[in-house]
This record gives sequence, C-alpha cells and structure tokens, in this order.
Amino acid sequence: MKIVSIVGARPQFIKAAPVSRALRPVAHEVLVHTGQHYDKNMSGVFFAELHIPEPDYNLGIGSGSHGWQTGQMLIRIEEVLLRERPDGVLVYGDTNSTLAGALAAVKLHIPIAHVEAGLRSFNRAMPEELNRVLTDHAADLLFCPTQTAVECLAREGITHGVTLTGDVMFDAYLYNAKLAEARSATLTGLGVRSGGYLLATVHRPANTDDPATLRGILDALEATGETVIFPVHPRTCKALESAGIRPGPHVRLIEPVGYLDMLVLEKHAHLILTDSGGVQKEAYMAAVPCITLRRDTEWPETVAAGWNVLVGANPARIREAVRTFRPVTEQPPLFGDGHAAQHIAALCAAMLEEHPLL
Repeated sequence: MKIVSIVGARPQFIKAAPVSRALRPVAHEVLVHTGQHYDKNMSGVFFAELHIPEPDYNLGIGSGSHGWQTGQMLIRIEEVLLRERPDGVLVYGDTNSTLAGALAAVKLHIPIAHVEAGLRSFNRAMPEELNRVLTDHAADLLFCPTQTAVECLAREGITHGVTLTGDVMFDAYLYNAKLAEARSATLTGLGVRSGGYLLATVHRPANTDDPATLRGILDALEATGETVIFPVHPRTCKALESAGIRPGPHVRLIEPVGYLDMLVLEKHAHLILTDSGGVQKEAYMAAVPCITLRRDTEWPETVAAGWNVLVGANPARIREAVRTFRPVTEQPPLFGDGHAAQHIAALCAAMLEEHPLL
C-alpha cells in the first residue's frame, strides 16, 4: 500500500511526525512538502528536531496570494500523484497545502484521509475555515481529534468514514516534552525564569494586516508591564516593518523558534497569548492558561474547560484578561490517549486494503 502524505506548514510537520512513525511499518509513505513554509526556522529545523524523513518531493512553492499559492500547489501535487499512483492521500489540518492536496486527489479519484477533521470556528472569513470545510467534504476517511469534531461533521451530514482517533499533536507533545526540557537552553539564553514571562504569538491576517489592530495588540502587551517573549512569524515581521511599529521595552521580539524550544517556552510561561489554533492546544497540554486573540476558536473544548478565554484584538480586554484570567477547574482529558497516530495508521492500512476505492 502506498500513501502520499502532503505537508507544507509548521503545524503539519508536528502532526506528521508521529503519524509517519506509525505509518511506515505498515505502508510505503511518499512525503511531499509543498514549501508553504520554507525558511529554516519555519521548516528545516522542524524536520530535523522531529526526526521526520527527508521529503521525497519538495515543491518549493513559497508564499503568495491564496489563489496563486493554492493553484501552484494543485498543479504540482497532481504531477506527483500521476507519477506515484498512490492508494491514498493523507492531508493534515487546514492550510492551503491541505486543500490543494485534497483537490488534486479527489479529481484523480484517489481516496483522501484527513487528519484533524471536523474542526469548525464558524468564521468563514478565515481562509483556514474554508480549507477545512472543503477538505472534509472531499475526504473519504476523516480522523477527528475530539468528540466535538465528530458532532460538527454529523451536523453537516458527514458520518461515513468518520473516526474519533484523538489528537496527533497530543501524541507529539507526550513524545517530545521531556526531550525538550533536556535539550533546550532557551530560557537561559533569553535570561528569563520559569513563570516570569508571558508568551505571545500573532500571525492571523485579521490581526496582522490592519496596522491599527496590530499596533493595538502590541500596545496592550506592553501595558501589562510584564516581560513578553514574542517569537515573530514572518508575516508579522513584514507587517511590523511595513507599518513602522516598534514594540515597547517589555515586548521582546525574537525569531521563530524550533519545536522543542517552543514547547519549553509554552510550559514555563505565566500566560500564553495567541491567535494560533495549535498553540491554544499546546497551552492546554502544558497546563498554562491561554488568552486567545480571536473572537472564535476551532477548539471550543478548551474554553468550556475554563483554560482558554477569547478576547479578540481588543486592547482593554487583553489587558484585563492578563490581569484576571486564571483557570479555576481541573483539566479534563480532551485530546485522546496519546496513541492517535497508531489508530490512524491502522485505520489507513485496514480500510484502504479492504476497500481500495472506498
């Protein structure tokens, strides 16, 4: 059995690592990297740290408008699929790489498996929401990280091929958390102590593309009076430079960090502020309160559990949340048993071999 796995962005590398480890003993995996994230800190270091095999294909697409990027990926992925003729295609998450992979496969009548299926923010203004909805409706095997995701699919009439597997990012977290503590010297390098800083990440277009919004977020972080460690996404870096925004002395901009360093920064932060879906989850896994700089989330379970609060980009709400938000409940297990990747690999092998055309 041959499966083509398609990745292209930092969160997908994290998800692909445990799945690839579980999949390769039972299938021939061909790994395709679209190049959506392409610089060392956003791509290469992740392959090295997570022990992901070198991609069989690196398409080198790079950045561009959504239409251009998705179109280029569709053309190049189709070429790979025609050459490899796989039994199935495995896609992850909700990026343009995800959608392009699904579209290329469905038009060639190749079965699609979607890892992290069923997530919904119910905000169609987010490109990620459109990507995940369209991919789910094209997919044959839908691997859901939570029961909420299963229920979202059912409301859209998708019940065939749906399985609650748990979250592969939880697998990755369990596998790498101790390794990160042993290897990372990032706290010492930054001169901060455990619990002595806030960690912030911002990269969503809604927060970066409007200078007033981005400036308001930076001003709110500065106004907390606490040290804020802020690994800067390339999109955010360009937006800051273009708008001439300079943070105050409490906000320390640093280059994007590798996965292991990021796990350590998350675990030892006093609070985490982010607009990233993945960081929201990792905050929960690290038992660190999360303030989400959005008005919606694809992880409502973390909000319902009392460990995540949605504040949008409103400076006053950001400042108030930093001052007052503290979880008051224990953490219920939300993301499975830490063996999602094994479930996914077994299901792919069994279902594609039994029903090669589904």
